[in-house]
Amino acid sequence: QVQLVESGGGLVQAGGSLRLSCAASGAPYIDAMGWFRQAPGKEREFVAAISPNSINIHYSESVKGRFIISRDIGKNMMYLQMNSLKPADTAVYYCATRRRTMGTMTTEYDYDFWGQGTQVTVSS
Repeated sequence: QVQLVESGGGLVQAGGSLRLSCAASGAPYIDAMGWFRQAPGKEREFVAAISPNSINIHYSESVKGRFIISRDIGKNMMYLQMNSLKPADTAVYYCATRRRTMGTMTTEYDYDFWGQGTQVTVSS
C-alpha cells in the first residue's frame, strides 16, 4: 500500500505562484506520478504527470507553460510549481501514483493510489 500526502496549497492572488509537494511512502518502488485537480461542481481533471525517470512528462493544455512538474525519486517526492496562477486554477489538487508500469499516465484510471488533496484558491 502506498500513502500519499500533499502539502503547499493555500490562498494566492492571480498572477502569483505556489509550489505543491507530494510525499510518498509505503513502497520500495513507485512508477509514474501525477497531479489532478477538482473544482467545485466539476469532475476531477488531469493536470500533469511524470514518469519514474522524469523523461516523460505530460501537461494539460490549460496549465502548459505555467506549471512545472518534477520529482525526486531518492526522496519519494513529487512537486508542482504553479506560476501565473488564474482564478480558474482554484481547485483541490490531488497527487496520484501506481506501482505497475502502464501505457498511459494522463487519466485517473492509470493510478491506483491517491492523496487526500490540498486546496488551492486563486483570488482575482
